[in-house]
Amino acid sequence: MKQRHLILATCCIIAALRSAAAAAAEPVTVNVGIVNAISDGLIFIAEKKGYFAAEGITVNTMAFPSAANMVAPLSAGQLEVGAGAPSAGLYNAVIRGIALKIVADKASSQPGYTVNKMLVRKDLVDSGRYKTLADLKGMTVALNGAGNTNVATLAYTLQKAGLKYSDVKTVDLPFPDHVVALKNKAVDAAFTVEPLATIAVREGVGVVESDDATVDPGHQIAVLLFSPKFAAQRDLAVRFTKAYLRSVRYYHGGLKDGKLAGPNADDVISILTHSTRIKDPAVFRAITPNGVDPDGRVNRKSLQQDLDLWRSQGLINGPISLDRVVDTSFVETALKELGPDRP
Repeated sequence: MKQRHLILATCCIIAALRSAAAAAAEPVTVNVGIVNAISDGLIFIAEKKGYFAAEGITVNTMAFPSAANMVAPLSAGQLEVGAGAPSAGLYNAVIRGIALKIVADKASSQPGYTVNKMLVRKDLVDSGRYKTLADLKGMTVALNGAGNTNVATLAYTLQKAGLKYSDVKTVDLPFPDHVVALKNKAVDAAFTVEPLATIAVREGVGVVESDDATVDPGHQIAVLLFSPKFAAQRDLAVRFTKAYLRSVRYYHGGLKDGKLAGPNADDVISILTHSTRIKDPAVFRAITPNGVDPDGRVNRKSLQQDLDLWRSQGLINGPISLDRVVDTSFVETALKELGPDRP
């Protein structure tokens, strides 16, 4: 037993020395793609709390309409890390020989915590035009990109209502444009994310009629992606992952009863208001925050289900398996240094 404790203590000392050496060296800049969703807060928390700095890393965030739009920059090495929804485009890139990797959970529909919401225009609800999910038939629905996870949520919602995907018209809009589209009556419904769903309700233009957890509990709605070049820089990639997991756990300390109401909530909200477009802390107190696995592990069953859906829609251009895309080794290596989550 003493020998085991000695080995563990030695490993911790080595990990600390590595982190100290990384911090002492010239910081390495890592370009990270984000989608202006609340789950991007995990990147901002790691930055503001000094977790990246402790690993000798600075981050440069770049906003994209969706993670699907990050595939080309990740492939070309213009981005090292992507943070957003897995997509058909991601799998097709891997089929073409681009070794992009899903490495960690960024947002998943955990019990009581889901950010993917289905909004219907309030005037359609008030008039009785919309009463149940079946009334989506013939409506124009805003998404944020083809072959994306909110496309999957729409598909599962339509299945629950006994409808086909072709029973609605979809339009692709960046998430921040969803509230405007509802307000201008350019769309009838939107499959969007927090905090936009809460903003739409507060402004009286939308009503939340369903959510991701209702139609697909545990849905893997966003992930952390590594470019081929970054994944090959093993030590740097593990250090990034370690900082990211520290952020995930700090964020978990802000969660309570389906809200940002835990011990770390005030600090998390302060970081979000300083780092995102939403400057009103009351919005973040009102929203349903995203779930995320405290050890960063992705839901492979959910990823497989979405992959099968996109294949059935003709969006996958060749044979592909999750094993070619999902790489848990970065998380597992980081966890050896951090240890498992202990709430």
